[in-house]
Amino acid sequence: MGAAVIVDAHFHVWDLSVRDQDWIDERSPLRRNFTIEDLAPQARAAGVDRAVLVQTITVPEETGEFLALAAEHELIAGVVGWTDLTRPDVADELARLRELPGGRYLKGIRHQVQGEPDPEWLLRADVRRGLAAVAEAGLVHDLVVLPHQLPACVKAAADHPGLTFVLDHLGKPPIASGEREPWETAVRSLAALANTVCKLSGMVTEADLTSWTVDDLRPYAEVVLDAFGPDRLMFGSDWPVCTLAASYGQAVATARELTDESDHRQIFGATAARVYDL
Repeated sequence: MGAAVIVDAHFHVWDLSVRDQDWIDERSPLRRNFTIEDLAPQARAAGVDRAVLVQTITVPEETGEFLALAAEHELIAGVVGWTDLTRPDVADELARLRELPGGRYLKGIRHQVQGEPDPEWLLRADVRRGLAAVAEAGLVHDLVVLPHQLPACVKAAADHPGLTFVLDHLGKPPIASGEREPWETAVRSLAALANTVCKLSGMVTEADLTSWTVDDLRPYAEVVLDAFGPDRLMFGSDWPVCTLAASYGQAVATARELTDESDHRQIFGATAARVYDL
């Protein structure tokens, strides 16, 4: 991919007629279908060329569907899918996914660690075996976690130096409250490890949904910019979840406003292309 290509490293789609998204509240405006056809014109309007499709639920079939979608749509440059990291044959399952139509688009694996009651779920022996298989397959592991789970992320990343860990949504700092600790200390500990990367994503939905400002987000963006540097930071819209607080165009524009223009080549393309091998 050329240096000028703009990459959105994090978006979702779902079709409620195929399966329910049980994490969406019945009254939420997200409780409808969101398709790649919905996103494509918005991405074009915002200057985004390629994007990474990320899993939404822990259902094995979804990853295969996403890979097939990637094979059909030029906008999708890669897929971060899901598989059960605790299954004994996880290495075989990763190989099977790669053999599916569009299997070459599989770039990473993610599990909803944020929903696990055990704050050290990532350190379980069966999970560690699964993470080793992800590394062996040459894939990356996306982390969707809450701040109290970050210490386990630090230990997991230290224990698997050959696996790249991508922190989604800055580790979900409490932007709405304005608090920064203990999130900041933990996220800086994670960034101190060379095999970690962070997505500048999901910030508007951690802020006050109806009255957030760029200045509300700036202290948190500055922490990860300082800790990871632009070469380990990548933009993600988190569409359509971002629409609870901002349009797609606003999500892109806000990330641009939070970062220096001299860093845009890395944050809006080069980091994602390198980390996900796009």
